This record gives sequence, C-alpha cells and structure tokens, in this order.
Amino acid sequence: MTRLSRPFGAVALATLALSLSACKSETQTTTTTTEQTQSTDAQTSTEQTSTEQTSTEQSTTTTTSGKNVNTLVVQESADIPTLDPGTTYDTASGQVVENLYETLLGYQGNSIRELQPLLATEWEQSDDGREYRFTLREGVKFHSGNPFECKDAEYTFRRNLVTNTADSGNWFLSESLLGTASNANDDQSVTWEKITDAVKCDGETLVFNLPKTDPAFLSKLAYIGQGIVDSEHAKKIGEWDGTEATWKDAVGKDLIGSPLANDPSGTGAYKLLKKDATSVAAVAFDGYWGDKPSIQNVIIQKVPEPAARIQAFLKGDADFIETGGREIVETQLKGKPGVAVLDDLPDTTATGLSMNQNIKVKAGQEQQQIGSGKLDGQGIPANFFSDVDVRRGFVAAFDVPSYIQEVQRGKGTERNFLLPDSFPGYDASVPGAKFDLDAAKQSFQKAWNGQVWDQGFTLNVSYRAGSRGMQTAMEMLKRNIEGLNPKFKVNVVAKEWSEIIKASGEGTEAMVVTSWAPDYADPDNFVNTFYSSEGYYAPRINAKDAQIDGWIAEARSTTDEEKRNALYRQIAERAQEQALYILMPGGVGYSVYRDNIGGVNTENYNPMYGFSQAGTLWKNLTKS
Repeated sequence: MTRLSRPFGAVALATLALSLSACKSETQTTTTTTEQTQSTDAQTSTEQTSTEQTSTEQSTTTTTSGKNVNTLVVQESADIPTLDPGTTYDTASGQVVENLYETLLGYQGNSIRELQPLLATEWEQSDDGREYRFTLREGVKFHSGNPFECKDAEYTFRRNLVTNTADSGNWFLSESLLGTASNANDDQSVTWEKITDAVKCDGETLVFNLPKTDPAFLSKLAYIGQGIVDSEHAKKIGEWDGTEATWKDAVGKDLIGSPLANDPSGTGAYKLLKKDATSVAAVAFDGYWGDKPSIQNVIIQKVPEPAARIQAFLKGDADFIETGGREIVETQLKGKPGVAVLDDLPDTTATGLSMNQNIKVKAGQEQQQIGSGKLDGQGIPANFFSDVDVRRGFVAAFDVPSYIQEVQRGKGTERNFLLPDSFPGYDASVPGAKFDLDAAKQSFQKAWNGQVWDQGFTLNVSYRAGSRGMQTAMEMLKRNIEGLNPKFKVNVVAKEWSEIIKASGEGTEAMVVTSWAPDYADPDNFVNTFYSSEGYYAPRINAKDAQIDGWIAEARSTTDEEKRNALYRQIAERAQEQALYILMPGGVGYSVYRDNIGGVNTENYNPMYGFSQAGTLWKNLTKS
C-alpha cells in the first residue's frame, strides 16, 4: 500500500514505495518477491516459532527450515513498522495485518472492483446512498477467544475516526463519514456527536451514516486499515476506552508502537506468535471461522543482504524472497531447479521520486539533511526544490529508458502521470517528460538566478536499504546530475523503511522514492494522493498548485466520467509543466516462488493485497 500502498496499500508511505496493498508502496513494480535467506538467526527464529506454536496450538511441527511443508518462510529487506490496523498504511505492515485481521468486505478473486462478504454477510444501501446497514457474520471468534460482535466493529471505526493519524489511511474513511480528511485537532467540525452518528450499532446491525453520497465507500471498507479490532482485548491492554470522556486524548495519537501493535487480536486465519526487529512469526488460528489454512506457520525474516536471500531461496530454505528486481530474476533465478515464476501480472502502483520544496530541518541534524544550508557547493537551502527550474533539471536528468532496460529488463512503460495506465483517467496521448541532459543543463543554468550552476550544491537523497531497484534509480540520477557540472554532488543514502516513513511524514527528507498502491479502484485515490495540497504526499513535500487543486476538487464532485477524464488530462499536463515528481516507469508484475508452493496463479493474484509476493492471503497457499 502501498501504501503504500497501501496496500495497502495502499503504501504504503507504502512514501517510498512499500506496496501498501492499498497504501504507500515501497516497491516500484508489483513484484511478488520477498528476499529470504537462511542464517543462524533465521534458524533460531524458526525454532522459536515451532516451540511457541506447539505450546499454543498443539501442533507437532518442529523443523526449522523453509523445506518444512508446515512452514512458509519469507525473507525481505525491510522491517515491519506496525501491526496495528488503525495505522497500517505501508505494504510491509499490511502483508501481515491482512492475515491477522479481517474487514467487513473483501476482494473477489483477482478483481479489484468486485467485492464479497467477509465479516459482513449482507448489506443494504438507502436510495440516496447515505445510509448503509450491515448484517454481521455470527460464530466468529477473535484470537483472544472473545466473540466478534457489532460493538467491535463500532469501536474499530470510531477509533479510526478519532485517532486518524497522518501515518494512517483513515483520512479517506473520515472523508466519507465526517466530510473531512482531518482529525479533531485539525478540524473543529469533528465532534464526538458527529463520530457516534456516523457509525453505530442498531442491535447487532452495523449502521453507517454519510453526509453525502460516496460511490467508493464500499471499496474503502475493504482496505485492511479497516480491519475489525477486538474491542475488549484492546481496552484491556491499554488502548482507548471508546468513551466520550477520553476521546479527545486519543485524537491523532501515534499508533505505530501501540499496545495493539505489540499484542494484536483479530479474526484472521493466522495469529501472531512473535515480532522483533528481525522477524515476525504467525501460526494458523485453530478457532478460525472459515476454511482452515493448509500451512500452519508463517515466518517473515528481515535479511538485508540480497545475496543471502537468493542463496536461501535457491537452497529451498525460503519460499518467497524480495529478489531485488527483474534483472536478478532473469539472470540468477529463472530456470533454476525448484524456482517458479508467474509473469505478466497487473501493475497497479504509481511511483515517483519526490522533491521536497521546503525541507523541515531538525536541530542538530542540519549537516545530514542540508549540509551548509546554502548554495555554496557544500549543501542546499531548505527550499532548494521550490525553484521549478531545479525540479525540471532533475526530471530531465533521469534516464527512464535506461532504467526500463537495466532494472525492468525491458518490461516497463514510460508514464506521463502518477496514475496506473490501467486506470480510467490515464491519457496516454499526453506527452511525458523526456531524458534530455541538454535540457537539464539549461534548467540548472537558470535555477536560482544562475546560482545553482555557478556555486553548485551537495544533496542527500534516500532510498530503502535493500531495495536494489530504488538504489539503482538514485545512483543513475546521481551519475547524470554529477556529470553535468563538477560542482554538483549527490549523496545516495540507504535507510531503514520505518525511518524513511517517519522522516517523510515529518517532511525532513529532501528526496525519496514515493510510491502508491490503490486503497480503492478509483483514479482519485492516486490523483488526490499525489497532487492535491490536501492529499497525502503533496503536503509532505510542500507542493501546492491552485490550478491543480481546483481541477481535483471539480473531478471529485462529478460522476460524469468523460468530464473527469478531461480534468485528469489537464492535471497531468500541468503537473508535467511544474515538474512536481520524477516519474518512474510502470512495470509488469511477477511472482517468484518455490515450485512446491501452491495457490500462486492468475486466478488468485490480486494487486490489492499487501502480500505482493503471492498476490493472495496466506490461507490460500499450500506447500508440498
């Protein structure tokens, strides 16, 4: 997300590309690769998981290898920031949360538009589209043993509306139910009465009341950030108590490391056994209401080194890995014994390199962020990217065709807009930015009244540690920028995913990879997210354009598809002119997995899931 992208994605910032299901995303293509490896730590983690599972689920599984048919081993380079659905908005977190928790509605097969009942069995919509009544599934238990009841759904949605942190996807839920994306700290129109009127129980029927029609509302409910929380368990371990007396204290509260993040209780097919800095272990939930999973244990290991992940995968000690990109798949994995590849999968992510127009500098960290803080060759001013010619120079210096060939092995498409070309609203006839070093030079010579060219600069840019594709993108940009002028210096810095998410949310990063996977299948989820000054990313990079804001508002107020498409074309053209992002090419998704894994196929693969390695939930996989 991805979000996102977020999923997830939505992520999922899913910011830098995780593939937040719906949310901020962190991978630039919809790849189903997770990087895995076997090491002493990995083996220890597996042994601990087996021990815990035996004591809690009466399982007989004791082996410590990915070769064990009862254990799915996944290795990735990123850490997992949170397991609290109330703030899950990146794909690393979403891939776990979507298997521990469940939503009212889910996606049907490989469709991103068709929904099916999950914790709700049926629903009714009023003629004016402003009231929804959900009949909830009976006989469902949480991992704690508590029964699932309407009060849990009511608590979940109220908690999301109350907290509505900047690091969550609750802004789009709040837009639907309260008429604002902001929480009560930022918008005084948000009151306790408004929240309780928006979602309430009528007996065991869950009722939503919307201030106006929202055709995307049902799709929004399928996002894992709306996973239903065990309210009794949450309150017992120190979460918000759900009352009017305390709700103001919970507004905007940081939930990344919340009690629920460390001790989750959902209704999903798997429950958490262990989470630490290097691994997550989950076990099949014996009390699950649906079909029981075939695979009993799932272990996700953080393995930063690509070579270690690849070695483990080829030995069969890991079932899925983060491969590091298509080039690795083509040259080191494809055709090897035991390796299966599902290719030509849909890509519904959009990725760009963001340029922060007013970097927030933290006291004591000036040197790491902006160096000298001046245009003297030793740093940059905090508003370096506020000059459109600086941005145009960077855009023209990024070699998209070479990236497609070198990283995507020729399977990629240049884009003119941060909107997947498979979505309505994308107009392929709009001319895209071109790689042109002469044009880049001319822009830099004009930037800051010639000071950039005469004085030079030193810029620090960040990418997620372990992401080979994003590292390559930054290094290509560095090479081209530095080749224009010996006074230009670009430092490429690897950082942990959670660190980048936090810094990007705070606006302290100068340039990062910004990626998004859809929360729901509507172009607004991308256009508003990237380009609106009230969206998700634009405020974080201090990008604001009144013309674009006006067009987005107009597009959000009409159901006329032809009119909306015309507006999106105008936004795409204006965004190109203003060089708001360096646009990464669209990719072609693929899944790389051990050939003894079943359930990875085009019928199951759905890009809305955070576990992009398989494009489906863990419960749908088998291992032989």
